Formats: sequence, C-alpha cells, structure tokens
Amino acid sequence: MKPVDIKQDLAGNSYPGRGIVIGQSADGKQAVVAYFIMGRSVNSRNRVFAEEPDGIRTEAADPAKMEDPSLIIYHPVRQMGRGLIITNGDQTDTIREGLAAGKSFEESLRKRTFEPDKPNYTPRISGLVQQNGGYPLSILKSADGNPASCRRYFFDYEAPLAGQGHFLHTYMEDGNPLPSFQGEPEQVDIVSDTAADFAELLWASLNEDNKVSLFVRYIDLATGTWESVIKNKHG
Repeated sequence: MKPVDIKQDLAGNSYPGRGIVIGQSADGKQAVVAYFIMGRSVNSRNRVFAEEPDGIRTEAADPAKMEDPSLIIYHPVRQMGRGLIITNGDQTDTIREGLAAGKSFEESLRKRTFEPDKPNYTPRISGLVQQNGGYPLSILKSADGNPASCRRYFFDYEAPLAGQGHFLHTYMEDGNPLPSFQGEPEQVDIVSDTAADFAELLWASLNEDNKVSLFVRYIDLATGTWESVIKNKHG
C-alpha cells in the first residue's frame, strides 16, 4: 500500500470527521497515537478535551450551550495497564470492560454498531495500542447508509514498522448525508520525533472552521512512559 501524506490528506479534506492515527516513531522506540474531533453544528463544536488520570474525556466548552450530550460526551482515550484504548465514542468503555473480562478487542466490539445519528449513521472507529506496540483497528458502519445491516471490519497490525502508522477516520469527505469511510485504514509515514511536533503538524492541517480538539501521545515502548499534547480550539 502506498503511504498517504497525512498533512496533504487532511489539508485537502474539509471534513474527515473524527480520526485515529496509530503507529511507531521513526526510531521504532515509541508508539504514536493521535485522535481528533471536528464539528459542523454548534453542539459538536462546543467541546474540549480534558485530561483524566487514565486518559481524556470530552466536555462542553460552554455548558450553557450544550444541547444534547449523547454521542458527543465520552472518554475517547483510556489507559488499561500498558495498553491504550482510543475510540470515537462510548465504546471505549465497552472495550475496557470486555478486556477486563478476558475478551479480545474484536469480541468486545461484537455487540456494538454504528451511531444512531440518522441519516449519517456515523461509523464507530476504535483502536488499541498494545504493550509491544502492535495495534488492532476497527470500524463498525452501516451498509452504505442502510441501517438494516451493520458491517464490522477489523485490521490487525501485529508487528508495526518504524516510521509507519495507519489512519482511520469516520467520513470520506463533507456531504449531506456524510459518506462513511471506505476501505482499509490509510498507511501514513510518521516523521515527527515528538508528540509536540506531530500535534503541530496535524493541528495545522485540519480545517480551521471545523477542527475542535486534538490529542497526541508518544509512548516509550521500553518503559511505558509517555508524552501527551492536547489542543483545543476553545479554551
């Protein structure tokens, strides 16, 4: 698969929705994680990422403007031992509970489907960074916009390559209704040496009107220590 230039990819797409990037640094010593959210409505844009002891959560930038918290208030990132769960919804907790009960990443997601936000039926995207740096990714989506069928796709990157990552996002582009992501996660090159550098690259590439929040973490695979960066448009 030919790598996608993530900077150009984001700059050329005004609305990829929510996105997950997982991979390894160029020196192969760090796992790389990024998660961003975008919004078109006032309610979706009225959010920030807030740090939690085990990850991050979304919360209202201005509580007085919050209309409907369902689907937009959740924990996108949660630590579990040396693993890190990243998703675009409350399936973060579904995966965490499943892993705690001895289930696999895939088994944990079998009972979940796409979001009930007619007519978009937004896909649920999820990832899990494992202690050795390997990672599965998943997308649960409707059958080309038909909610009568849920299509579950799982991708397993068991032996990541240094300087390489994979990018999965909810929408192919802007539209009404929004077209769900198609195909395999995009292969991307990771050339930034630090979380701060990667965060700057991604944040500058996201559409200025629609970007809301960004989280980036670099995890030392030998020690488990990490460096995180959060960027919020509001606050």
